[in-house]
Amino acid sequence: MAALLGVLTGAGLLLIWWSAWDQPARPKRGRRTSRLHDLLLSAGIEKVTGAGLIGSCLGLGAFATLAFFAVSRSWPISVCFGLFGGWLPVAVVKWRAKRRGAILRRVWPDVVDHLRSAIRAGLSLPEALIQLGDKGPEELRHVFRDFGSDYRSGGQFDASLNRLKDRLADPVADRIIEALRLTREVGGSDLGKLLGTLAEFLRESARTRSELEARQSWTVNAARLAVAAPWIVMLLLVSRPEAVAAYNTPIGAAVLLGGLVVSLVCYSVMLKIGALPEEERVLR
Repeated sequence: MAALLGVLTGAGLLLIWWSAWDQPARPKRGRRTSRLHDLLLSAGIEKVTGAGLIGSCLGLGAFATLAFFAVSRSWPISVCFGLFGGWLPVAVVKWRAKRRGAILRRVWPDVVDHLRSAIRAGLSLPEALIQLGDKGPEELRHVFRDFGSDYRSGGQFDASLNRLKDRLADPVADRIIEALRLTREVGGSDLGKLLGTLAEFLRESARTRSELEARQSWTVNAARLAVAAPWIVMLLLVSRPEAVAAYNTPIGAAVLLGGLVVSLVCYSVMLKIGALPEEERVLR
């Protein structure tokens, strides 16, 4: 009892001493969107949430599992292909995000040139962005039309810029928009020179990355073929009753599980070895 009283007294004195000092205020963290939401925005999909994508994966995976079980009457085989089916929506979204990123890398220099010409012609920054909805690259006109509607309805340039950044979800767009925001806030006459330098840098970067991707494509295609080949053979074996019976045993299920793990690990390692560095969004 004496020991317990001593511990409680010491803890109370420690709390009193702790409360006598001012604690530094912790900075409030902004809301961070999930990785799935960022992936959807990068793919240009704005009307689907991360939860909706997960639901699509679960639904398609369950459907694929039941469909393969109806054909093969083997739960181990059906579960393996059900996992592939469940991953298919994410794979499609990643493919769209990669394709959209390649398109944006190609058109951003033209966007910067349009902005530079509009600012040199005497247009204000909001007007320069709005005119991209009619004169900018075809792939981005709808985004800048939405910005124009948003700015005209509210008249708040900063809020409209933030929503434009969310729609574009691109590192280059973040840098351009923050440069425009900083210029509007503090002024300056070097924006035209800055945009010209940025356009040259973006063109050179896009050219270099295109060459690297062309040389890297054979590695990625070889990895995909190596992973897909055993499972294509498995599809052919489903038509053989004796093969299905062999995989319905515990040993057969263990072989399928081991093959699935090896395929996924090797594919991930191959992609990581041959992956090019991706720009991250740090100005959001």
